[in-house]
Amino acid sequence: MSAAPVVVCPDCDGMTFTLRPCRCTAYGNRFLVDGDGFGPRQEAYRNCEQCRGAGSVAYPCYRCGRRGRRRAQLVVSVANLDTGAVASHQVVPGGLDLRRDPAGGWVVDLADRVRDLAADVGAVVSGADVPALWLTPEWQPELPAARRYELEAEAILRADHAPWRLVLGRSVAAPTVDPVARLARLCALADLLLIDLVVEARRQGGGFGWDIRCEVPGSPVPAGTTGWYLSLEEALSHTDVAGALTGLAARGLAAPARRLRPDSPRPPGVAAVDVDQLERRVLADCVDPSSGDDLPGAQAIWRDGRWWHSTLRPGEPEEILAEQPTGQVVRRVRVPLTRGYETPAPSWLGEPVDWRPCPDCRPGGRLRVCDCRLGGRTAEPDCPHCCGAGLRPSALPCFTCGGSHRLHRTVLVTVTDLRHRVVHLAWDAGTPEVAPLVATQPGGKPVVQLPDRYRLGAWAAVLGGRPEDLADADGGFEIDRDLRDGYVTLPWAGADPVGEYVRRAGRGAPAGRLIVVAARPEAPPLPEMLRLTLGLDLALAVAVWDLRHNAGDPLRADGLRWSVEVKPRDAPLHPEDLPHQPSLAIALSWCVESLTDAVAGVAPADPATPIPVPCAGAAGFVTDPEPDLLRLAARHAGQAVTVRFTRTGCAVHRHDADGVRLLAEVPDLRDMWCL
Repeated sequence: MSAAPVVVCPDCDGMTFTLRPCRCTAYGNRFLVDGDGFGPRQEAYRNCEQCRGAGSVAYPCYRCGRRGRRRAQLVVSVANLDTGAVASHQVVPGGLDLRRDPAGGWVVDLADRVRDLAADVGAVVSGADVPALWLTPEWQPELPAARRYELEAEAILRADHAPWRLVLGRSVAAPTVDPVARLARLCALADLLLIDLVVEARRQGGGFGWDIRCEVPGSPVPAGTTGWYLSLEEALSHTDVAGALTGLAARGLAAPARRLRPDSPRPPGVAAVDVDQLERRVLADCVDPSSGDDLPGAQAIWRDGRWWHSTLRPGEPEEILAEQPTGQVVRRVRVPLTRGYETPAPSWLGEPVDWRPCPDCRPGGRLRVCDCRLGGRTAEPDCPHCCGAGLRPSALPCFTCGGSHRLHRTVLVTVTDLRHRVVHLAWDAGTPEVAPLVATQPGGKPVVQLPDRYRLGAWAAVLGGRPEDLADADGGFEIDRDLRDGYVTLPWAGADPVGEYVRRAGRGAPAGRLIVVAARPEAPPLPEMLRLTLGLDLALAVAVWDLRHNAGDPLRADGLRWSVEVKPRDAPLHPEDLPHQPSLAIALSWCVESLTDAVAGVAPADPATPIPVPCAGAAGFVTDPEPDLLRLAARHAGQAVTVRFTRTGCAVHRHDADGVRLLAEVPDLRDMWCL
């Protein structure tokens, strides 16, 4: 591998730090200022807590990592997920494929190079995120070579925030998303889960930005820009079920909680929707029919088997005071958007749910319960954070209510496979239940277990899923063991177990609703991931932790814990890097989702070390190592085991109390049993 060109960092001129105007100079020498502070530089604030009135602050240069030098190299790799074949191209000064752009300048468009690499590995790629490197007008073919290389290095450095770009493809093109079928699928999902599907267009510059999302009824119009897609068809092609559900809790924290009536009369089914007609109707609602004035946007809401349309109009201005790190206070005026027409309540909503204000936070402010009061203790008079008040400012959501400022007496639980099966439950505080004592916390608090109807793991089995696959529909985060198995820790003996359980389950839930997915995530098989990693000449670290002997003990983690990570071949293992995913499929899913970022992060930190340029043909048959991993984990039950797979073989490590211990290095994991 040839040495990578190393140049002086142009951002800090090799000084490892930059001297920039302090943020206070955007506001001037005033304590209370108006606006966002993006105007021209003004006088420094004399009492600034950052620059002490000097007007400038030294910041470590993040572009070079405080090294003063940077690597003028960019590597683009295309990999075939089905075969493991990899082809790469490196971009360095003096080796650029330049062409003229319509404006007369010079540009390096890597899209054509990516298509060539994809043909070499037999992969079909779409929407590849590769940069186009634009050279400054100073670059000309007749310049001396040294000057040309210097200007080309500057263009490469402008794209080195991700110096190793990975583009994934498959041997067969993925099926094209049918906008009509996708919209019908999302409408059917909203009917299944008893929520709304919102199609929204907002004005952005000279056009419109489209967004598709799920909401609970009563959710306010989100502030700020919600979508960046230029058409409804484009938004549908990029919004799947998981994307529509993401952010459901944040959008519905202020929505009122009401009971569900899943047995109410329902529409027979979702008919085919004319996407073009729906788009034209929403755009037509963005103009006030009475005056002809432009409105901020419009919405179409799918509810009760039909579309309801509403305009978006400016609401009452709100004044917001924001404290700055400089010690100044910025006053901003925000104009929220409201619906011009409120859709009638859906037929599947019942009576309101009782609630009480959260005692540990204050609405409209940042006051949260102080750490000195955790566990029900009395506030400490000498607490350095709250000075005995029991509340302290915090930017985090309230731990008790999750930011809703309400504690509901009923939590509405929906368990679904996101296809056809669903179960709607209502857990009411104060319901008398037989909850036997199963353990005692070290502090003396009793731990009880509620009956099967409160155990989400039992409902997952009813829907044909596995308890370890349970995940929150909003974000796909794991459902913890207490909700899975019905465990609840009581603050004192004799407390209401269902009430404590409801408070725990409803924390941060939109409109008091907890939507849980009981379905195996889509993930490639482990051999496929292994082939790809070996083709990239990296290491695949697979960790497994066998805790099945803790089954039945509510105070300890149980089951199997997995992690799958792509790392450099010589990356060290740390004792604290323990697996935490409840299943191998989930670990593989997270690994694939973060794969491009992981590959970009394995570029050597030392600019003198070049980025590898891997090229590998289609890999042969790779044996599935999962059975051997399970056998290895069972042999070392209670201790995490990490196996690092590379082209040269695999290394087996065990996480002990005093560090990570190398157990064996073998060509194949199956050879482990011959030792």
